[in-house]
Amino acid sequence: MKVKRFFAKSMAEALKQVSEQMGPDAVILSNRRVDGGVEIVCALDYDENMARQSLGDKAIEATNGSRLGEMQAEQHRRLEDELSRSRSRIRDVRENRAVRNQGYVDASFAELHEASTDGFDAPRSTGSSNTDYSDELARMRAEISSLRDLMSGQRGEPEKPGANAVQQRLAERLQEFGLSPDLAGSLSRRHKGGKLDDGWKQSLKMLVTGVRTPHKEWLDEGGVYALVGPTGSGKTTTIGKLAARYVLKHGADSLALVTTDRYRVAAHEQLFVFGRILNVPVRVVDESHTLDDILDELSDRHLVLIDTAGLTSSDKGYQEQLTELARSHHKVRTHLVVSATSQPRIMKSVWHCYKMASLTGCVMTKIDEALTLGESLGFVMETGLPVAYYTDGQKIPGDLHHAEAVPLVRLAVERLKMLQQKAAAERLPSAERPREMA
Repeated sequence: MKVKRFFAKSMAEALKQVSEQMGPDAVILSNRRVDGGVEIVCALDYDENMARQSLGDKAIEATNGSRLGEMQAEQHRRLEDELSRSRSRIRDVRENRAVRNQGYVDASFAELHEASTDGFDAPRSTGSSNTDYSDELARMRAEISSLRDLMSGQRGEPEKPGANAVQQRLAERLQEFGLSPDLAGSLSRRHKGGKLDDGWKQSLKMLVTGVRTPHKEWLDEGGVYALVGPTGSGKTTTIGKLAARYVLKHGADSLALVTTDRYRVAAHEQLFVFGRILNVPVRVVDESHTLDDILDELSDRHLVLIDTAGLTSSDKGYQEQLTELARSHHKVRTHLVVSATSQPRIMKSVWHCYKMASLTGCVMTKIDEALTLGESLGFVMETGLPVAYYTDGQKIPGDLHHAEAVPLVRLAVERLKMLQQKAAAERLPSAERPREMA
């Protein structure tokens, strides 16, 4: 996105400058009266999502597109003012240095002349000039570093050496898609040349390759599977969906449900409700019944699903629960349940919190509630966790899907298009919006 500020005596003259220098595609972010006329701040390739990312937490204050544009313009003004001050300070340092150098040279010639007439071998040196020069050089470096930080903050990420315009635009689009700046930059740099659309398709193919999914479903393969994750991520509901689908396909006789949540009052109620409805036994791990004891009893079951407590590292029983899963003599395949509505750093934090349980995969939930899905895809690429299932609603068992890489990436692209169309419609004047949006 290119942002530029225009000054003129009248609005008509300012708009003429905008048309001549930026063309008809320029978006006016703000206009205001200033001493001597008006000021307009305009942008090319303006994207509301990128503007919100650039503003960070401050974007929460922008309740509509107009307010967001004003905030973006104000950020641009502050950046320009700071750049101007930094350039002025660097220029002053250079000028002072030039003046001091000239004085030092004049003094040196005077000392040399005095030495030649008085018989001394060399001019005297105080060393103060070198000290002053070091201080000034440090100040100049600090100003340059400040300028670099300012420009990096305006772009939202540091500029990568050798990155061309297509790579930068591709990285921006991948961030709109929901990928982290690091992953977006890594994918964009693999596009060595050609059109932006070619790079976009290439990046999507790399995403498909990077998102791992199992070939077989748990319902057919069987085994012991445990779901771990924070409270509210959807562990128990997902187990209910899996159990209902299994019963419909294979019957209830070869299925059992287990919970390790003995830390919260009435923690088992929802799971027991599923058990009663499906006519499936539910076992509780407690002081009298260890996980391995229960799994020994259920060894004849084709599929055993284990629900766990949503504990964090600061909670009592956190270490005990994860150690119990990791050290079981049964082959427990532990999967992390992650909500697609979580921020990327929250996803990473959850992964770090539960990875000691020897995670073998993950389940993505609340896909239908997420604005973009790139965050979820980027998470599984960076952690290497295979995606077993994803859920997109509360219907049991309908809103549960066996994960496949191509449909997941396609769904993420469709979600991005919907978001862009909505943003474009909101920028239209009310008379030009579709009737349902007006």
